Amino acid sequence: MSESLLVREEHGVLRIAIDRQARMNAIDLDTMTALCDLVTAAATRPTVRVIVLTGAGKAFCTGADLAAAAAAGGNEAAPEVVMDRANDLVRAIVDSPLPVIAQINGPAAGVGTSIALAADLVYAADHTYLLLPFTSIGLMPDGGATAMVAAAMGRARAAEFALLGARLPATEAATAGLITRCLPAADLDDEVNSVAAKLAAGPRRALQLTKAALNAATLAELDAALEREKTGQCELLVSADFREGMTAVLTRRAPNFAGAPHPTTEPA
Repeated sequence: MSESLLVREEHGVLRIAIDRQARMNAIDLDTMTALCDLVTAAATRPTVRVIVLTGAGKAFCTGADLAAAAAAGGNEAAPEVVMDRANDLVRAIVDSPLPVIAQINGPAAGVGTSIALAADLVYAADHTYLLLPFTSIGLMPDGGATAMVAAAMGRARAAEFALLGARLPATEAATAGLITRCLPAADLDDEVNSVAAKLAAGPRRALQLTKAALNAATLAELDAALEREKTGQCELLVSADFREGMTAVLTRRAPNFAGAPHPTTEPA
């Protein structure tokens, strides 16, 4: 088990917290792998009836750890490996026969937003926000975000959220239907505990079939979205624009993108 995860099981509830507080819970490849394995394995444990995902400290998850990737130099994992691992985690959450609750206790950004939205129920503290900052560093949303956000908010709001990369306060996310509920921070733990206890005491098979039916009706395009995101992101992760975007973030300056659009064939 990864040292970057805090895990506790009690009364049928498996609580998993990303614990990389020095990096605002930015997630690295090892942590992503361990989290995926935990979610997958939980389905085979008869004592586990519901999963709660959250972050330790002040953040939920602020996306992929760019600093760790930069420090690795040329030794970081290939883009295909990174994308496969992120996609595996999202699919594990969506496909789990167990109800999964995301407790957004602090900022959720990048793939952290995707992880949260893959859950069945998403509760957020009112001081938090969601963020898809990908285009600001020369990337595109991944982890199924292009499907999950559009399914919840509609195309127009999803385009604004994804293309402009602005913070979406939890209050607005709840109003837009992107998350289940926004609560005062002081009430978040009690609300999640209450919901988790109700689900843990519920009929396991009925909950499983209900979850599967809802996902089939609303996320039918998830697999296609994950594949499109992987193809696009693998191109972008080796682009000059991404190198510039990541350097700008790490050196705390505005990026200067010079990359040309991908060549296309103009209509006659």
